[in-house]
Amino acid sequence: MKQSVIAYAVSLSVLVGVGVVAVAGMSVFTPAAIAQETMRTLTVTGRGSESAATTRAKVTLGVEITGKTAEEVQQEVARRASAVVDLLRSRSVSELETTGLRLNPQYSYENGRSELVGYQGVNTVSFKVPTAEAGPLIDEAVAAGATQVQGIEFMAEDEAIATAQEVALREATQSARRQADAVFDALGFTAREIVSIQINGANVPMPLPVAARLEAANADVSTPVIGGEQTVEATVTLQISY
Repeated sequence: MKQSVIAYAVSLSVLVGVGVVAVAGMSVFTPAAIAQETMRTLTVTGRGSESAATTRAKVTLGVEITGKTAEEVQQEVARRASAVVDLLRSRSVSELETTGLRLNPQYSYENGRSELVGYQGVNTVSFKVPTAEAGPLIDEAVAAGATQVQGIEFMAEDEAIATAQEVALREATQSARRQADAVFDALGFTAREIVSIQINGANVPMPLPVAARLEAANADVSTPVIGGEQTVEATVTLQISY
């Protein structure tokens, strides 16, 4: 009789360990077993976007000169580039820097032979300026000695981009929640709580480039420079239990 009692106790202990107690032929689940039940979740991703006006321009100007001797070319490039830089400094542009400086020999090729015919010198600088001031300043730089407008990029101010990021994230979150509500409503389920939130990004695009290389404008015509918009995109993923 004592051995039977011990065997029953061991059997009961094992059953309780797996979350089930045998009582009069019935199986009763304990709280531990209920907690192990797999959580049902729905995962949805919402997307949002917002535009920010580009109010600043990054301009790259160049001085390109060709001539017979290296010294002649280098001196003329230096003279013109210095005049352009002095002008830009007087206009209080920001982030003024030299971005390229080259002096290359030029050859002519005929009958399999090469002959040195001269040199080409290039000096390029870049700077940032309010978009509204870019056109007139380019015209002044050309008059001062610049021979190339190598590129223009438009960008929004940091504060405008930050505001656009917030709007895009809010829109993405609302989109994800609307999708979840539609699915739960169609299936007759009730959302319980948001289990996790993943922000996949509020991406800021690269500045908008204009033509990679523009020849200097006619001195009698003002150069029009018109900025565009930067679009900030965001995605938000929600995991919701039901």
